[in-house]
Amino acid sequence: MSSPYKYEVIIYWSTEDEAYIAEVPELSGCAADGATYAEVLANVQVIIAEWIDTAKELGRPIPEPKGRLDLPDAIPWNME
Repeated sequence: MSSPYKYEVIIYWSTEDEAYIAEVPELSGCAADGATYAEVLANVQVIIAEWIDTAKELGRPIPEPKGRLDLPDAIPWNME
């Protein structure tokens, strides 16, 4: 699945909601849910488009995608 949007998407399982949740950190409040990983990924693409359309209609700025967020204090994935 190819997307015209290059925003970082964080997907995780929510036991409370019994669904996958997708959040787009660069777009405030932009999130979606779905019963499967594929469904939440498809749903978040729709929500990103709606978020951008709404921002345009309201004359609000649309952030440029930054790609992978820089986490300088993150623990490296060296499993030695």
